[in-house]
Amino acid sequence: MSLLVAAIYTIVVLAQFPSVDNAFALAYVCGVLSTLIGADLTNLGAIKKIGAQVASIGGAGTFDGVFLSGIIAVLLA
Repeated sequence: MSLLVAAIYTIVVLAQFPSVDNAFALAYVCGVLSTLIGADLTNLGAIKKIGAQVASIGGAGTFDGVFLSGIIAVLLA
């Protein structure tokens, strides 16, 4: 799911800003935002099912996704 969000988000950003000068920054921003949107925001509906009064988004998997998107952005760009 997160990879699909990353691809869609990158396409939308590139359509809005076709002459991006810094590909490193664009790759990193798209990778981080797609990880946060795909892993956290799409699961907000599950909070009602859990029944907890306090819920925390993020965690080790999200951190790994953000960290790896930064490394992959540097390697690809």
